[in-house]
Amino acid sequence: MQGMSERQYAAHVGLSRGAIQKAKTAERLVLYPDGSINAAASDAKRAETTDPSKTRKPPAPKLKPVPEVAVAAVGDTLREQGLAVPAVGGGTTFLQAKTANEVLKAQERRIRLQKLKGELIERARALSLLFRLAREVRDAWVNWPARAAALMAADLGVEPAAMQKVLEKHVRAHLDELAELRPDFR
Repeated sequence: MQGMSERQYAAHVGLSRGAIQKAKTAERLVLYPDGSINAAASDAKRAETTDPSKTRKPPAPKLKPVPEVAVAAVGDTLREQGLAVPAVGGGTTFLQAKTANEVLKAQERRIRLQKLKGELIERARALSLLFRLAREVRDAWVNWPARAAALMAADLGVEPAAMQKVLEKHVRAHLDELAELRPDFR
């Protein structure tokens, strides 16, 4: 056999064997004397004789649009792990998205494990503990001038009441400055 069989040519051009048989009957294929199909010559002849409006084009794959937030999250995750991040508008490959997904799952498991071990606590509880600690520190500083003023006054040779008044003024001024600080827990 010099050329291709009907089945081989059908696979070559992506058509059914029936379509190849119809083209053969309509003499749109070039055949060798043994009846096999000359692929190169038949491709050229089919291109000349086939009406482009009647050819079927494979349907475009239907892809759901991916929200920009999700793409940005993938980029952030990849960046945190020191991996290559696609350029803005360059699109994220499936492999990059899958890698980011696996990294996120591993991070989630690590956080869950840390909670189980007691290494992590809820944010609300941490804020409550921090607030209570700050209040205790503030109360200790407010009470300190009354305890330390008499000892300092004796060392300096001044009146204890005046010393306590000056210490309280400066400690309260400093505590007012500290009260303006707002921690950022993001």
